[in-house]
Amino acid sequence: MKTFFVLPVVLVAIAVQLGAQAPGASQASKPKTATTTASTAKKTAPASGPSSALLHPEQLKAKAPDVFKARFTTTKGDFVVEVHRDWSPLGADRFYNLVKSGFFTNAHFFRVLRGFVVQFGLNANPAVNKVWEDAKIQDDPVTQTNAKGTITFATAGPRTRTTQLFINVGENGRLDGMGFSPFGKVTEGMDMVEKLYTGYGETPNQGRIQAEGKAYLDKSFPLLDSIKVAKVEGLVAAAPAAKKTAPAPAKK
Repeated sequence: MKTFFVLPVVLVAIAVQLGAQAPGASQASKPKTATTTASTAKKTAPASGPSSALLHPEQLKAKAPDVFKARFTTTKGDFVVEVHRDWSPLGADRFYNLVKSGFFTNAHFFRVLRGFVVQFGLNANPAVNKVWEDAKIQDDPVTQTNAKGTITFATAGPRTRTTQLFINVGENGRLDGMGFSPFGKVTEGMDMVEKLYTGYGETPNQGRIQAEGKAYLDKSFPLLDSIKVAKVEGLVAAAPAAKKTAPAPAKK
């Protein structure tokens, strides 16, 4: 299931049978349901094939560090996301495992809406998308507002988060009440995020991305930007507590 919301004022949920999620779209731009056979998916899969780890979501359940950074190297440049596990623990854990396993390599930013969101999180290989389609995680409470620069898992309703994410490129606090729970924020390179190609809007069909992967986007939407690689850059230590110093002896 996939949820959309009418922008910018009227917020109406529209469900379509695609097994993907999105944080907002107009009724007019609702994608059509795509039906793709297994043979089609096989034909369009990247020749190199996915890593074995990516084909087993049930094994990728490591607990994320309390605070860490992930660097995304894209066709427009780099940006860095700083993740705070206490903001959204289950979302942070899922993101950590996706980054460490190389899930985002060659993945496109397939839904880029100026002033609203940049959405990504469908794998370049349809075989990977298939196995992650039902790897849902439970909801996290919304503890942070969807401010500009925050990153959030997309959802099709309660208990439907899988791999799709969006970066808020506008002040989207109205999404807070819909269950979109930010787990981190872009701390470097937000200008790169805002330069990602917006010309295709809502046109890329998420059903076809899931079923055909990178081949579909490269052929039909060649100007879309994509992720070259995403890696955990390092842990962020909490600021040390200030040490108490003994008072200087009084002068006699």
